[in-house]
Amino acid sequence: MSKEKLYIFDTTLRDGAQTQGVDFSIDDKLKIAEALDRLGVDYIEGGWPGANPTDTEFFQKKINFKNSILTAFGMTKKIGRSAENDPGLSALMNSNTKAICLVGKSWDFHVDVALGISNQENLENISESAKHFIKEKKEFMFDAEHFFDGYKNNKKYALDCIKAAYNEGARWIVLCDTNGGTLPHEVLKIVTEVTKEIPGKNLGIHAHNDTGNAVANSLAAVMGGVRQIQGTINGLGERCGNANLMSLIPTFYLKKDFSEKFQINIDKENIKNLTQCSRLLDEILNRKPNQHLPYVGAAAFSHKGGLHVSAVQKNPKTYEHINPTLVGNARNIIVSDQAGKSNIISRLNSIGINFKENDPNIKKLLEEVKDREFIGYSYDGADASFELLARRIMGEIPRYILIKEYDVSVKKDVQGEIISSAKAQLEVDKKIILCEGEGNGPVHALDNAIRNNVDKLAKYSKYLKDLKLVDYKVRILNTGTEAVTRVSIESTDSRGKNWFTIGVSANIIEASFKALVDSLDYKLFKDNAPASN
Repeated sequence: MSKEKLYIFDTTLRDGAQTQGVDFSIDDKLKIAEALDRLGVDYIEGGWPGANPTDTEFFQKKINFKNSILTAFGMTKKIGRSAENDPGLSALMNSNTKAICLVGKSWDFHVDVALGISNQENLENISESAKHFIKEKKEFMFDAEHFFDGYKNNKKYALDCIKAAYNEGARWIVLCDTNGGTLPHEVLKIVTEVTKEIPGKNLGIHAHNDTGNAVANSLAAVMGGVRQIQGTINGLGERCGNANLMSLIPTFYLKKDFSEKFQINIDKENIKNLTQCSRLLDEILNRKPNQHLPYVGAAAFSHKGGLHVSAVQKNPKTYEHINPTLVGNARNIIVSDQAGKSNIISRLNSIGINFKENDPNIKKLLEEVKDREFIGYSYDGADASFELLARRIMGEIPRYILIKEYDVSVKKDVQGEIISSAKAQLEVDKKIILCEGEGNGPVHALDNAIRNNVDKLAKYSKYLKDLKLVDYKVRILNTGTEAVTRVSIESTDSRGKNWFTIGVSANIIEASFKALVDSLDYKLFKDNAPASN
């Protein structure tokens, strides 16, 4: 039995760019487009040429995809102009793309209120625009804006709109749930009815996520007959976002209800790039990845409860619906006050610590973790601090830099500028080293005191020169005069591998310093720095 083809249409560069706070540069768009092409999506919507300088310049670039078809987006011609004389359509025609996707109204309410034209004039705009591009041998797609609302309000007119494009030879008619308010059972019912008018092989779905159902609506549409699925990386998009292709693609490829019936133009090896593709977008946007994203999130295959970990070790299918490596992700065993011995053993195995099953240090480590979490530590996300703790208890980590004492002060000068200063006495090879620094705040000053004086640290200087603090977070665990503070620090280096450390104290400076020292120690350990004499 031959499988039907499903076509993946990515609109990150256009619809995703409408997200609040997102402003792609030309280089950003090129990087994302290259990643999508390597992944193997069928269509990449590059933007709207003529609508803004960035999109216009993007389409002037010589872009040669190996797997994908670059698509230009625009809207149907305006009333009172022929398609040949419409400036918007001319910009699209000059974009040098094989495919064109035009949006047009399919809800009679919007035709009246938003366009201010008659229903018949809207139909003529659609058909004339479609005819214009199809005559020039362009692969033409019509995005039927607000189709589901239009269908529920005036079924006949909504169908007339999409037929106006299809009857002229449109390759794809895309049914858009523009405000994201349609539910999966409605999508399935309406799509099934539409396939009686237009073949499913010519239908697409574009779902927004305003009810949290964009992925479900896309799957329902496929079950109803559509064969093109539009979405974005990580569901990026205006308001609540679009359908998340990082969830849809592996579902089509790995879930039997779809994989046995359909095929997509993304092979097994490229599916493994999904997690990397997801995190590339977050890196470009300079934002922290959503660790709870299905399939590709850092927590998607994380296990915390001791019983869960025991079960996963015996049979991963117990709590993992797929093997995480299939999408380029990894299993993560969480260590916390809920952890059992199995969590500790699994975590020790994952970080390469050698031990015997009856090693008393395992119980000691488990008790230490629980005691520390009782006073405020949390090793859920502090991977580096946990590894340091484990190796210290298991006797597998040397001593590097000893902090003898430190002093931090904050003052406001006559100009009103607040200056933080820090002094720290460090001991390396039994020699005392005085380090001083200033910063925007106490922690920044402490960090600068150490890192700006790395040349004084003799054999450790070359290891710490590329150390950078990426993020610093403070949480007050309780209130009152005896409040406890938890500080989390994210660090990185030239290798691009980030790690997280933690410190807890009633004093915010002390908590920060503990997390900072752990960051230094972890950097030295992972770079195989020699021990201090």
